[in-house]
Amino acid sequence: MADKRDYYEVLGIAKGASADEIKKAYRSMARKYHPDLHPDDKTCAEKFKEVNEAYEVLSDPSKKERYDQFGHAGVDPSYGGGGFGGGAGGFNPFGDMGDIFDNLFGGSFGGGFGGQRTSRANAPRRGQDIDTSVTISFMEACSGVKRDIKINRLEKCSECGGTGAASGSSPKTCPDCNGLGQIKVGQRTPFGVISTQKVCPKCGGKGTIISNPCVKCSGNGRIRVSKQISVDIPAGIDNGQTLRVSGQGDSGTNGGPNGNLNVTVRVKAHDIFVRDEYDIHCEIPITYTQAVMGDELVVPTIDGNVKYSISEGTQTGTVFRLKGKGVKKLQRSDRGDQYVKVNVEVPKNLSKQQKDLLKKFEDSLEEKNYEKKKSFFEKIKDILK
Repeated sequence: MADKRDYYEVLGIAKGASADEIKKAYRSMARKYHPDLHPDDKTCAEKFKEVNEAYEVLSDPSKKERYDQFGHAGVDPSYGGGGFGGGAGGFNPFGDMGDIFDNLFGGSFGGGFGGQRTSRANAPRRGQDIDTSVTISFMEACSGVKRDIKINRLEKCSECGGTGAASGSSPKTCPDCNGLGQIKVGQRTPFGVISTQKVCPKCGGKGTIISNPCVKCSGNGRIRVSKQISVDIPAGIDNGQTLRVSGQGDSGTNGGPNGNLNVTVRVKAHDIFVRDEYDIHCEIPITYTQAVMGDELVVPTIDGNVKYSISEGTQTGTVFRLKGKGVKKLQRSDRGDQYVKVNVEVPKNLSKQQKDLLKKFEDSLEEKNYEKKKSFFEKIKDILK
């Protein structure tokens, strides 16, 4: 349990994030590591579990408050041998001292009381993910397609190389924190003088000071640029699923890695086919004569037309299966099936001659020709007495 990551770090947000920011970050991370997109990937499964655990705590105001004050010990009684946040509803043996510590140290008090130590503000930080979407046709989702997607992202400034300093100059080590980005502060408490760390006010936690900032990026080290990213959308992708393109998000800071590009795929509906996971369903009309006598039908599939023979006496609503004619399964070689439902179309606008012929044909039929009709009247004969 001691190796648990900070919940804010898990969701990629800063402490103090709003409820909406927490929810948005959770949705993004949950899509990224969802087991459906990464079958048999144990690492992603663990990440997904970690993301859900973080959201379960940070989305609950009371749990979030205890977590912010006491860290994991405030919400997990088994953490650290039942720390101060565990036990009877988050009991704190110091009573109101938790609030005193919070006021003194800005909620960052550590050193044995179950709190979270302030992380170095100048440590390498991963860039933010970028969320976007793309719309493709039903057939493109079945066969796969490559799409160019335009995005706006933060990239390392080409003028200063990401340092933020103008050409010919460089950032200087902050004299107050000696490049650490943090300074030690001593505070007198009822327990004596306690030393803690705070973000260096002179450099803002960066560890360096830029006296001559780069004109192009205004000293930020990153600039927003428009890029066109080519994305391979695999065959079998379904509506609403999200693809992760690693390293195509915002540039990191302090040498941190880039974020990812998350592309949510929207699939247009098809005029004939309806998808159910990896299976395809469609309906096809047949004539009365075809149903009575049987026939060889031409059936549309995503691979083109195929022939299928129906037997004589085929009833409307009959469904037959075309094995392996469905959608290719993601990250697998096999495919779903296609299910075809036949509907007998009753002819309209008959001429008198046609009606006479049909009546003559009907009169020639016997009871044995209508199995369902015979069965139906057998069931209701007592009612008709």
